Amino acid sequence: MPSSSLSRSRASDQPPLALTDLQVTTIMQLARPFLEMLAAKLNGRREIGDGELHRIVRTIIRDHHLFDAPLETEPHHRAGKYAR
Repeated sequence: MPSSSLSRSRASDQPPLALTDLQVTTIMQLARPFLEMLAAKLNGRREIGDGELHRIVRTIIRDHHLFDAPLETEPHHRAGKYAR
């Protein structure tokens, strides 16, 4: 099943998220710097593959510190035959 079909089937199981106009405006304002950086990287391109788009987005996020992974507060508990 293509990922887009899978996404649609998952989304159809849940009711739409009701956001106020102010909430949507806030999200768009917060996303604007990222979207502007992405637009600059994509400027002049006619086609781009999924992998290339992923690499560009990942690079923008990493280089501009747009995401900080959460710190693990508990030790990792491994299960299965390699948990020793």
